[in-house]
Amino acid sequence: MSDLEQIKTAVRQFTAEREWQQFHSPKNLSMALAGEAGELVSLFQWLSEDQSRNLSAERLSEAADEIADVQMYLVALADQLGVDIAGAVAGKMIKNAGKYPADRFRRSARKYNDPPEG
Repeated sequence: MSDLEQIKTAVRQFTAEREWQQFHSPKNLSMALAGEAGELVSLFQWLSEDQSRNLSAERLSEAADEIADVQMYLVALADQLGVDIAGAVAGKMIKNAGKYPADRFRRSARKYNDPPEG
């Protein structure tokens, strides 16, 4: 069983024990996911690049909790929509490779439809 499958099973069980299924519509889960992603972002707000890479133990623990919240809501949303996350990621990586060929985008942060640099 994959890690994502184990997470999905655990989230389903947690939700069922509390009878929260009625609240777990794709709309509500996507909104909760956005909220948790915002909480994660807030931990890094105003930090320098260096500070964001060298978090204190307490801040790292907070980030881990928020990452877990984001992952759980993402897995729950995918479950509700019948999306296989691993399959979706594999497909998206193929699309991204086509949009961002390494020889044209190496060391560049530009978007695929931005004009070439230089």
